[in-house]
Amino acid sequence: MALAAEKILSDDTLLDAYSSSVADAVDRIGPAVCRIERIGAGGHGSGFVIAQDGLVVTNFHVVGDARAVRVTMPDGAAREGHVLGRDPDTDIALVRADGSFADVAPLGDSKRLRRGQIAIAIVNPLGFEWTVTAGVVSALGRSMRASTGRLIDDVIQTDAALNPGNSGGPLVSSAGEVIGVNTAMIHGAQGIAFAVASNTANFVISEIIRFGRVRRAFIGVSADTTNLPRRAALLSQVTTNTAVRLRSVERNGPAAKAGLKEGDIIAAIDGRPVTGVDDLVRMLDAERIGRDTLCTVVRRSGVSQVVVTPVARNS
Repeated sequence: MALAAEKILSDDTLLDAYSSSVADAVDRIGPAVCRIERIGAGGHGSGFVIAQDGLVVTNFHVVGDARAVRVTMPDGAAREGHVLGRDPDTDIALVRADGSFADVAPLGDSKRLRRGQIAIAIVNPLGFEWTVTAGVVSALGRSMRASTGRLIDDVIQTDAALNPGNSGGPLVSSAGEVIGVNTAMIHGAQGIAFAVASNTANFVISEIIRFGRVRRAFIGVSADTTNLPRRAALLSQVTTNTAVRLRSVERNGPAAKAGLKEGDIIAAIDGRPVTGVDDLVRMLDAERIGRDTLCTVVRRSGVSQVVVTPVARNS
């Protein structure tokens, strides 16, 4: 009986700890989560404030082609905002809302995520209250197709339930940091939801702030993050234990013309380690367009150096 009582007490303690972690994360991030409505065009979703001067992150498909939106905070206060920029390829958009905001949601480092980690989806579908669901990070480095038809790489899969109006809200860790931007749900599947990783969102946000759009070099691949065997790491002279594996190579694209193939592992670009898909996305910036780029490629036959010349990605 004593052992049973101790087990019940231990389970209750663990449950209380889990509940407290979720509740604390919601208390920290929730006040920065807002409802986004297109002015004069219909449609709505969620978003979250990342800077006190009114920068708000949401999904591209939430704002669409709208220039102006209405941003409604959990306390019911509504502000007008204008869309600073949008990136259909990652389903991310950035809005500038009028006024100042006391509560912000900091972007965390999605590269530090682990499968099984607590994932909390916080949204504001009604404009006056939060809706919270919690689950775990089910998988990392997924790819899903954007509205443009291109694949969004470095996507987080979670079982935290998403519902209509949830798009654009933050996926949050138990530490109270945004680890992803909720973007879609597979219809007909049970509890499978996705979020664009925070590191990818951070790259897109930086590009929009600097240039008003995301400039990219294009090599014609889709990829995911994979473990790099120690022997391969030594042969490729990188000090990391993860790299990028090519899931597909577009026919007649720059990568295919250079000889890259499905299943190849890119361990480094111009001598810099590529530890994950977010590194690959970040390295393929506008400065590499038309410039020979040396890829360190790991294959079963060994390690080789492949020169790829990226082209400009069409908008």
